[in-house]
Amino acid sequence: MPAVFVDRDGTLNHERRYLRRVADLRLVAGAADAVRALAAAGFAVVVVTNQSGVARGLVRMSTLAAIHDAIVRRLARLGARLTAIYVCPHHPTAGTPPLRRRCRCRKPRPGLVERAVRELDLDLGRSYCVGDSAADLGLAAATRTRAVLVRTGHGRATEAELTLGAPVAHVAANFRAAADWIIGDAQNVSAERRAASPRRRAPIERARTSPARRRRRQPWR
Repeated sequence: MPAVFVDRDGTLNHERRYLRRVADLRLVAGAADAVRALAAAGFAVVVVTNQSGVARGLVRMSTLAAIHDAIVRRLARLGARLTAIYVCPHHPTAGTPPLRRRCRCRKPRPGLVERAVRELDLDLGRSYCVGDSAADLGLAAATRTRAVLVRTGHGRATEAELTLGAPVAHVAANFRAAADWIIGDAQNVSAERRAASPRRRAPIERARTSPARRRRRQPWR
């Protein structure tokens, strides 16, 4: 199954500097529609998020779990279901060990996606990354997935800093618009692959030759 790996803060929900309370959680308009549409199109929708507020001592793991439970419940009330949520709570320099460390799961490194691919049996070659930051674009490059930048959260600032040749397949107004583009792009890619694949030729049935005719053709026997 292909997947859409989606960022949390600034993409799925409104950006806040270290979301610390469920009461401050606000989903981006159309986020539930995006999740629902992607799931209907055959995608797993997997949240991959850096949450260094845990390492910094600003957010407890229990609070983080409560926030994610609230996201799941609010989406479910709107008929949308996330496949999974993967979190990196580490930071390379802030906090104390074991949360202060250089890990493989902090975006743009690919650890969270690699874990999701193993645990959920995902097809990385047909997958996409959606987010608002350079780290999300870097994650797409590291995992060789197609990158979609949204203009919510830090997206406009990220877009302004894009350099020529940046690994961005598309820039969308928000997650809902990104989902529409992904579904259309996946359909186009699938059609192109079908058109490019060699067509099987029907086997040619050889006419059977009677023993008498074979003897005439092979007089030395």
